[in-house]
Amino acid sequence: MEDLIPLVNRLQRALSRASRSCCLHVPQIAVVGGQSAGKSSVLESFVGRDFLPRGPGLVTRRPLILQLLVGDEEYGEFSHCEGKKFTDFDDVHDEIEAETRRLTGSNKGICAVPISLRIHSPHVVNLTLVDLPGITKVPIGDQPADIEYQVRDMIMQFIRKEDCLILAVTPANTDLANSDALKLAKEVDPQGQRTIGVITKLDLMDEGTDARNILENRLLPLRRGYIGVVNRSQKDIEGKKDIKAALLAEKNFFTSHPAYKHMAESTGTAHLQRTLNRQLTNHIRDALPAFRSLLQNQLLQLNREADEYRRHPPDDAARRTGALLRSVQRVAAVFEKLMGGSGDKVDTVNLSGGARINQIFHERFPCELAKCKSDERTLRREITFAIRNTHGVRTGLFTPDMAFQAIVRKQISRLKGPCVQLVDTVSRELLATVGQCLSELTSYPKLQEETGRMVTTEIQEQEGRCRNQVLLLVDLQLAYVNTKHEDFIGFNNAQQSCKQRNKRSVAATAASHGVAPPSRLIVGDCSSLFLLSATDSLSSVLTRSCASSTRADVHVLCHFLFPRSSPTATLAHVSHGLFCYRVKCLVPQVLRKGWLTISNIGLLKGGAKEYWFLLSAESLSWFRDEEEKERKYVLPLDNLRLRDVEKSFMSSRCVFAVFNTELRNVYKDYRCLELACDSQEALDRWKASLLQAGVHPVDEGGGGAPETFGDPQVERQVETLRSLVDSYMSIVYKTLKDQMPKTVMHLMINGVKEFIGSELLARLYARGGAGCSPLMDESPEQRRRREAVLRQHAALKEALDVVGSFSTSTCTTPLPPPVDSSWIRPPSPTRPPQSTPAHTTSLRRPPAPPHRTPPGVPRILLLPQTGNDSFCSKLHYPAAPAACASLASGLFRGSSSREA
Repeated sequence: MEDLIPLVNRLQRALSRASRSCCLHVPQIAVVGGQSAGKSSVLESFVGRDFLPRGPGLVTRRPLILQLLVGDEEYGEFSHCEGKKFTDFDDVHDEIEAETRRLTGSNKGICAVPISLRIHSPHVVNLTLVDLPGITKVPIGDQPADIEYQVRDMIMQFIRKEDCLILAVTPANTDLANSDALKLAKEVDPQGQRTIGVITKLDLMDEGTDARNILENRLLPLRRGYIGVVNRSQKDIEGKKDIKAALLAEKNFFTSHPAYKHMAESTGTAHLQRTLNRQLTNHIRDALPAFRSLLQNQLLQLNREADEYRRHPPDDAARRTGALLRSVQRVAAVFEKLMGGSGDKVDTVNLSGGARINQIFHERFPCELAKCKSDERTLRREITFAIRNTHGVRTGLFTPDMAFQAIVRKQISRLKGPCVQLVDTVSRELLATVGQCLSELTSYPKLQEETGRMVTTEIQEQEGRCRNQVLLLVDLQLAYVNTKHEDFIGFNNAQQSCKQRNKRSVAATAASHGVAPPSRLIVGDCSSLFLLSATDSLSSVLTRSCASSTRADVHVLCHFLFPRSSPTATLAHVSHGLFCYRVKCLVPQVLRKGWLTISNIGLLKGGAKEYWFLLSAESLSWFRDEEEKERKYVLPLDNLRLRDVEKSFMSSRCVFAVFNTELRNVYKDYRCLELACDSQEALDRWKASLLQAGVHPVDEGGGGAPETFGDPQVERQVETLRSLVDSYMSIVYKTLKDQMPKTVMHLMINGVKEFIGSELLARLYARGGAGCSPLMDESPEQRRRREAVLRQHAALKEALDVVGSFSTSTCTTPLPPPVDSSWIRPPSPTRPPQSTPAHTTSLRRPPAPPHRTPPGVPRILLLPQTGNDSFCSKLHYPAAPAACASLASGLFRGSSSREA
């Protein structure tokens, strides 16, 4: 069993050569305690030499892994100075300070990177300990303000490991119930299976007090108990008192002190070394099976990669050829997945790949096309000039066909810009997608660079061909204006449409001047009535009726019959008579929902306000929240347009505005509503939905009332041509919305996909072949990865051989039975620690919980006795039966001196 600790030290040396990704931790003992608790003195007593830095404040600023090994010679070795022996322990002291300053500087900062020190000596027992920084509360000098939390986190990194024993060092002249070391140990080891208590400075206690109850494990019991030691005082250290003399003085102290002489054999530094050696040995033995299993699992994970590296060195031609083939196939597969939306990793934050291109096709491109439409005022002016220029000096009687052709061709020519912009945008998205695919080739930077160059060149070539084809499609529309198209409205229908618009305009003008229209009707249900004009549409009737009704059905009492229930039909389009019609409550189609901020209303009322907006085919509504219970307002979409609003220098949100083309207020006293989105993508989606609902965008200077003309005949011709142009351009828009995405998909996306899948590999081979080409040279990161994997594999294999060379069938001492450790209060970050009153004794016993005798156990009267044969020493529970030990500990905790 004595060979287990050297075995663990061999394991530590073997695993120290592995990379940091190796997450194996060998069993060790972590020394935890407050500043000036005596941790360094205990470790120096183990070695018998002065070698640790000392001084006021935080001295231990890096963890020190101290390996004590029995040997014939006495010297020290550092892992960062491999092969160099330090026979002078003053040099060991200086090297520790120099290595600490190398990473932490001189500002009392700390660093979690440990210093590894091996000490060979005939005067030590085999031990592995970790000296940790002392627990501090207040920063000193130029220490960081959070030094307490930094030290705590560093300590927790070590003691939370299940294979680490905790040596909790507490000075005897402080209250044990407030021990920081025991509180930290309680957090990570609530059952007390890994905690060993050490009581220092027993010789500095107040006269008349002692720590007998603590050392007998009766006051605040631990499962592994407490061990008392007496170290050198500060005066002894400054006077260079020999450690051997200090150990002899410690022995005389325990054998001569009346409170400790009966337990002198179980106290002192020598007993502490033997106990730690025995308990660490037992702990290592218990942890070895699980440690061997972890070694085997990590070795199996690395076997395949390490074998691949060994069998195929970096300059092997077969390996380079296979790596090239696999790399190109991987790039093609990733590109296919990103375009098709079946990737292994789905982005939950932003659109990318095929989804981004789909948004460009069906949201951004239609919005850009709609922006090319002339606003009402500009279109009327262009038509007027075209008509008059076509007539020349003559006065025309009929609507000229040449004016229609000129206006249509001018409108179509404006569409070249959005179509070319579509190609450019898709090209940029393809380049971004290819950049994501090239991340698979980071191991071969030259191959990554050459592949990126080839694919980029191919995308640029495809972009040129696609741009030419797109412009050709627009030129085809310009070449022939097909007025025989089945969807074209025609001259006769255009004139009828103009007459109907004129009637609605007259009715609206009369209503605005307070003149009642000739035909009105009443629509309503049992709760509300509406007075409608003959020009109101069926959809507006239903919208207003449904908005005020809570029932599923709305009764409409009207003077006319709605023809075929067309949403665009007006009451004036009906032919006969008095009729009572029952209409099902038609809910308009919801096109989009979401949060928007009205940025121009709340400026004088505490800032912009955010509402839940609902866009339907008939109206734009907003609510207080997404439950849609409290409606704030319903804005009809008739005569609404939208325009972009420049971003404010104080805000990064995207803003657009909706307004009425007839210069009416859209909401209360506001001519427009400025709505803000969180991102450009959200803005594009709202624009696409508004465009679908018939709300078209205009330029910044667009909008306003249409111009009026003095010549009634010209005005009728303008109205007719406007209807014809609108009808024909809707056909062109519909055609381009369908043809442009298909053209881009065929010539660009599918072309690039085919190039990567079939031609890329051949072109890379044409560069000189993979076997001798520098394309397959490894990157420095890949080279370091190869070396780290081989080094880690060798270290794990060596460690597994070391573990396999030892048999764990040796018997060991069982773990002591559990004790009541509820007295250890976990630290509370919000409550400050309570200070002990000055007049109380430092070892004041905490209040004992009420004790009840277990059923069937008679009560025992404890009489005070002295000497080595006291009842307490007979019931020292590590050597007593379990039942007797639990009974004795319960009686000691529950019985006060008054009851005794």
